[in-house]
Amino acid sequence: MAEETKKVSEKVEKMVEEVAKLSVLELSELVSALQEKLGVSAMPMAAAAAPVAAAGEAAPAAAEGGNQTVVMTAAGAQKINVIKALREINPNLTLMDAKAMTEAVPAEVLKDAKAEDAKSAEAKLKAAGATVELK
Repeated sequence: MAEETKKVSEKVEKMVEEVAKLSVLELSELVSALQEKLGVSAMPMAAAAAPVAAAGEAAPAAAEGGNQTVVMTAAGAQKINVIKALREINPNLTLMDAKAMTEAVPAEVLKDAKAEDAKSAEAKLKAAGATVELK
């Protein structure tokens, strides 16, 4: 699989190495500085996450077909662990999206997932300190 990795320029590789050394607080500052410098915002991504949580109302009908929806009802005291668990469950989530999910509960984590995937996600989130329910 290493052969499939896309080659990047030496300049980009050095930047990746430097960014990997930053703390979470420093990464947050970097994101803010880049957003300001480039005139972009993460708001469209956060706004797109809100309708996903509202779609959870239609989930009980889907649960009857064997698929389940995992809904986080509370993030708990250890939000960092919950954010890590969310990103482990869904690697496509950005750090900001996962953080937004912990703050906007109830949040739909998995929709129409196989029962075994839903149970696994539920276990990971509960181990991280979140309150979760399956629908």
